Amino acid sequence: MSQIKGKRQTGQKPNQSIEDMRNYKFSIVIPVYKSAAILPRLIESLDIFFGEHRYLHEIILVNDGSPDESWDVLQQLKQGRDDLVIVDLLRNYGQHSAVFCGFQLASGDFVITMDDDLQNPPSEIEPLIQKAAEGYDVVFGKFEQKMHGLVRGIGSKFIGWLNVKLFNKPTDLTLTNFRIVRREVVDAVCSYRTNFPYIPGLLLLNGKTFGNVTVLHEQREDGQSNYTAKTIAKLVWRIIFNYSSFPMRFVCVMGTVVAFLAFCLGGFYLIKSLIQGTEVPGWPTLVVLLSFFQGVMLLILAMVGEYLVRLMHDVSIPESYRIRRKM
Repeated sequence: MSQIKGKRQTGQKPNQSIEDMRNYKFSIVIPVYKSAAILPRLIESLDIFFGEHRYLHEIILVNDGSPDESWDVLQQLKQGRDDLVIVDLLRNYGQHSAVFCGFQLASGDFVITMDDDLQNPPSEIEPLIQKAAEGYDVVFGKFEQKMHGLVRGIGSKFIGWLNVKLFNKPTDLTLTNFRIVRREVVDAVCSYRTNFPYIPGLLLLNGKTFGNVTVLHEQREDGQSNYTAKTIAKLVWRIIFNYSSFPMRFVCVMGTVVAFLAFCLGGFYLIKSLIQGTEVPGWPTLVVLLSFFQGVMLLILAMVGEYLVRLMHDVSIPESYRIRRKM
């Protein structure tokens, strides 16, 4: 399989053989949403993989307030199994909060995250483990060919650009939900007290060495992707306001530009009134400036209000999720 490496990939831990990796425990964290029909095949595929490779493991499935029968199916799959941990969240908190929950429950030396739609075949876990054995903190699966829709594809590209700008992501590093993370990085991510976790950003902030390995990406077996334009927009909003000061800096620059334009406009009307005079002194200037500055002030208040709301949530709600039951 072809492999690529990101720029921040120096200082890896010593290489380990695959046999060495069998001494470690692997936690598979999977957020579950509207996938009742897929779950039995997903668990069957995971069982086949671990039956062949004999890695010590646990499987953690976090039901993110799914409106279908996903929790009932999980309860049936759980019967008689100690390697399967199922969690039912109080409501739908979003994929990143569900993964954050899985991180906090995981006990493995490595944590592997994947989606519940079987687009990441469990058989492709082995390349992730092999790459992690080279000493990387985080390894992301890089898909040979993405089977995403147009909306998700465009959204992923924009979010990728934000990751470069805000989290210093290497430009040749591809981020996906199919990844393996060392225990030390998982612990660092879990130490964050935030109501709005963004897992890729937290991994980039806390990891040191990153890698990619090419894996298969298959068509979704059942249903449609849960990534809609609204979901992507909410994620972009979360990234910008929770992990960036860009809005405040943008408003600061805009305020400076507005002040300069207002100064120029005032000078223009002053010179015009001195040369030509005016029927109603000050009226044009007053109307223009009032309209302009009122709009700017409303924009600034809205931006500051967004930050205050998110700060209030982080202070008043210490966790980004609530567990209804765990088995």
